[in-house]
Amino acid sequence: MTDSGFCADADTIGVDHVLLAAPRGFCAGVEMAIKALAWMVRAFEPPVYCYHEIVHNQLVVKRFEDSGVVFIDDIAEVPEGRPIMLSAHGSAPEVVAAARERGGYVVDAVCPLVTKVHHEVKTRAGKGYQIVYVGHEGHEEAVGTMAVAPEAIHRVETPEEVAELPDFESPVAVLAQTTLSHREWTGVLDATKARFPALWQPGRSDLCFATTNRQSALMEIATRCDAMVVIGSANSSNTNALASLATEAGCSRVYRVNSADELPSDLTGTVGVTAGASAPEDLVRAVIDRLAPSQGIEEVEVTEEVEYFPPPRNLRELLGAIEVAAALTIGSDGSERPALDDRSIDASDVLESLAPSPAP
Repeated sequence: MTDSGFCADADTIGVDHVLLAAPRGFCAGVEMAIKALAWMVRAFEPPVYCYHEIVHNQLVVKRFEDSGVVFIDDIAEVPEGRPIMLSAHGSAPEVVAAARERGGYVVDAVCPLVTKVHHEVKTRAGKGYQIVYVGHEGHEEAVGTMAVAPEAIHRVETPEEVAELPDFESPVAVLAQTTLSHREWTGVLDATKARFPALWQPGRSDLCFATTNRQSALMEIATRCDAMVVIGSANSSNTNALASLATEAGCSRVYRVNSADELPSDLTGTVGVTAGASAPEDLVRAVIDRLAPSQGIEEVEVTEEVEYFPPPRNLRELLGAIEVAAALTIGSDGSERPALDDRSIDASDVLESLAPSPAP
């Protein structure tokens, strides 16, 4: 895709050219989680509670806070009977149980790819394996995954930490945080294989396809850029991996920004733009508007993502019941009600449509 016709003003930078990576931005898991929380906001009177940030992006979190969502780090903070959403990163089993014990409506928006890793942990631990888990210390996904079988799992981040593991007498399996880069994963995997030759690993990689696709798209443009802009928050693992990858690819100027106003004003030449998997598309548009490329935009697509994760089943059923009740209220029998088609709705549009919660 090529576009042009920018007219720079006092607030724009005026670079020559923008190379726009595709895929970029929201992945299927983030799309699902954002739409699910937005529907909870519309289905319940505020406040709606969410355990941890729904996704790792400052703008997304702020928009939900403005719409009456309260983000908490302890389920005990939720008043009994209030609706709770559990974040896309996955929650420890005891957190899920505590949420259900509060007596309110609970929606678990965990990404299906994270659920797959939780299942692998439970299965391997049940078969007597010790599990080497490659993940970042303190990351919500890693914390939730390790809590599935804490007595059998050992978190590492580097080959040096693999060397420090004990000599297990049980069989050994290796699993990964889904948002790791291939660079983070490959070296540790090789060290684990060397340390434990009979190592079990899943037939299908734990690494998120969206993370991999965004890294491939970045590498396609990195060598053509004078600078690279990666849009996303500092606590986003996949965003940080993109920035690190751009530096390793030889980009002399790499900037991770939350928004367009964080761009340095001295950018020139050809600038690459991508976004982490939890960054909405309107941030991308705002960055490009500020860059104001005089020679336009070239979108470089390495693959088309068609994956789709539907909202959690209990939320779909709730929304269906609400729609039927509304139809009956206006005198319809509900038979002509169209089915919920969230697949055709873009999560970035859902975010932009959120109305601020009324002031008390």
